[in-house]
Amino acid sequence: MKNVIKSFIAGLITFGAMSCETSNNNTEVNDQLTTDSIYVEVDTSEYLYNINIDTLVVKEGKIRRNQNLSDVLTKYDIDYSTIYKLANNSKGVFDVRRIKYGQKYTLLFGADSNRVDYFIYEEDDINYVVFNVKDSCTVYKGEKPVTLQKKEVHGDITSSLYQTLTDQNESPLLVNLLSDVFAWQIDFFHIQKGDGFKVIFFEKVVEDSVVGIDHIEAAMFRHLGKDYYAFDYEYNGKQEYFDEFGNSLRKEFLKAPLHFSRISSSFSRRRYHPVQKRYKAHLGTDYAAPIGTPIHAVGDGEIIAATYSKYNGNYVKIRHNSVYTTQYLHMNKIKKGIRRGVRVTQGDVIGYVGKTGLASGPHLCYRFWKNGKQVDSRKQELPSSEPLPDSLITSYQEQIMPLKLELDKVDLIMSK
Repeated sequence: MKNVIKSFIAGLITFGAMSCETSNNNTEVNDQLTTDSIYVEVDTSEYLYNINIDTLVVKEGKIRRNQNLSDVLTKYDIDYSTIYKLANNSKGVFDVRRIKYGQKYTLLFGADSNRVDYFIYEEDDINYVVFNVKDSCTVYKGEKPVTLQKKEVHGDITSSLYQTLTDQNESPLLVNLLSDVFAWQIDFFHIQKGDGFKVIFFEKVVEDSVVGIDHIEAAMFRHLGKDYYAFDYEYNGKQEYFDEFGNSLRKEFLKAPLHFSRISSSFSRRRYHPVQKRYKAHLGTDYAAPIGTPIHAVGDGEIIAATYSKYNGNYVKIRHNSVYTTQYLHMNKIKKGIRRGVRVTQGDVIGYVGKTGLASGPHLCYRFWKNGKQVDSRKQELPSSEPLPDSLITSYQEQIMPLKLELDKVDLIMSK
């Protein structure tokens, strides 16, 4: 019977509602703290995970490979009936099948009984799940207190934005955030030596450790000799980025449909085709990327084709308005739900890079039409979103000017 219940818990068979009472045996648990779990006794303040631990013993561990909730808790004399109830009560709060290898957990023991009162699983650096083993088998989520720490970084690019930031021990997440902010102004596939940036941002700090980046407050990016500014500003209930004049940085289209790849073949009226072995027009831009790389719609629009053809392979075509249409070729597969007549929003994933159709290797061929004529997407002056209204410009300028002065005081050795 014990094995049957254990298999139910491990596989998360549907649980029925039950009452819960404490069912730990009052046995010595120290023998259970073996090398199977990496643990350490820790000194804490009076509260931990918002639980008063004044009379509790605190121990920490990490989830081992292939461990589930039952594997962890039975090591500490928690019986299968209690684990069954905890798993049942976690429904709608936390899927216990999502417990991951390497994640930290904490056990709170009664000081006198050596009995587990609480099991806390950390989903990430901020979010955690509390399993109350003591007397209720309730399961609830919590968040650690997060403080924001302002930071400034600048750099001259000699090889890539990623390398420049990692050389300064900055998180790769900052690369992604900068590329998102300037996605409509800068083609990050064409970053040049001599480009540079300055950025003011806020880091998330939990328990004196930096755990992520909250947001970019202000930034300047110099690309091909031109300075682009971005300032975070709340407008119509949303945080948006505007330039120093109050113009929205959000264009009607993204500069590229992929994040961080490379252009393997540009738009050309005469290009040697590697498969057909002859010169012909190449009315698109090829982005080389690994198979499975997500492909994003560059703008809002309606799917007018999502199918397969001999030369294009799996492809999607989007009509954005009466002027602009885009097409995405050679997909490994089209994302589920993407079909003719479906409307998509800028940034939506529509498929994944592949090499179907007439393709010599994994890449995306991105094509762009303006007024029914195929043109080079990288040479188009794309329309901007609406700027801030005149009534807000004065207050906007008052807010951003100290930030702009802060950015401008940093002297970078960049091409001008």
